[in-house]
Amino acid sequence: MKRRATARTVAFYALVALIVLYAVFPLYYAIVTSFKSGTALFLPDLVPPKIDFGNYGALFAGQPFAGAIVNSLIVATSVVVVSLFVGVTASFALARISFRGRPLLLVTILGVSMFPQIAVLSGMFQLVRAMGLYNTMGGLIVSYMIFTLPFTVWVLTTFMRDLPKELEEAAIMDGASSWTIVTRVFMPLLWPALVTTGLLAFIGAWNEFLFALTFTLTNTQRTVPVAIALISGASAYELPWGIIMAASVVVTLPLVVLVLVFQRKIISGLTVGAVKG
Repeated sequence: MKRRATARTVAFYALVALIVLYAVFPLYYAIVTSFKSGTALFLPDLVPPKIDFGNYGALFAGQPFAGAIVNSLIVATSVVVVSLFVGVTASFALARISFRGRPLLLVTILGVSMFPQIAVLSGMFQLVRAMGLYNTMGGLIVSYMIFTLPFTVWVLTTFMRDLPKELEEAAIMDGASSWTIVTRVFMPLLWPALVTTGLLAFIGAWNEFLFALTFTLTNTQRTVPVAIALISGASAYELPWGIIMAASVVVTLPLVVLVLVFQRKIISGLTVGAVKG
C-alpha cells in the first residue's frame, strides 16, 4: 500500500511539473531571447550567453511603445472601472430583486459573451463610427465592454445571490437605501469576486487585438498588442525578433505579477457557489 501511495504521489508531482513546464517555458524562452541579438537569436540556448538590455533600449528608443503602454493602461483601467460599476449595480438587481423575465435576461447576458469577436466586428465598427469614437480610446472602451461586462455581471450575480438575506433585511430595517446596501453592506463582502472579475477584465482588455487593430488608425491611439504587431523589418527573415521578445516580456510580466499577488482571491471568486453546505 505504501509503495502504491508513493507511486501515485510521484506520478502526481511529475504531472504537475510537466504542466508547469508547459505553461512557463514559453515565457522563459521569451525572456532568454530578449537578451540576445544578431545570430545568437537563432541559437537554442536555454541560458543567455550574456545579459544584454539592448533590445529593451531599442524598444523604447525606436518604437512608440511607451505611448502604447500608457494607452493600454488607460483603456484597460477604464474598462475595469465601468465593468465593475455596471456589474455591481446590475448584479444587485438580478440577484436580490424578483421581476418577470429575470432568468431569461441572465441567459441572454451570458449568451452575448459566446459570440466570437469577428461575428460582431462589422456591426461594432458601424456603431463606433456613428458615435464619433473611431480612432479614439473611447471607442476601444465601448467595444471592449462586449466581452468584459457579461462575464462580470454573471460572476457578481452568482456571488451576490449567495449573500445572507438577513444582512439586507437588517439594513432595510435601519432605513438604508438600495445604494447604501450595495456600497456599505455588500461591497465589503464582494472583494473576492470584484478582484477576480476586475483582473480578468483587465487582462482581456490588455491583450485584445482585433478591435484595437480595427478601431484605431494612428500610433497615438494604438494599444500594446497592435504596437507589437507593427514592429517589422524588411522581410520575415529580418524581423527584429529580439525587440519583439522584449516587448512581449514587458507586457506579460505585469500580468503574471498581478495574478500571483491576487491568486487566492481569484480562486475564491471563481469557485463561489460551487459548493453548497
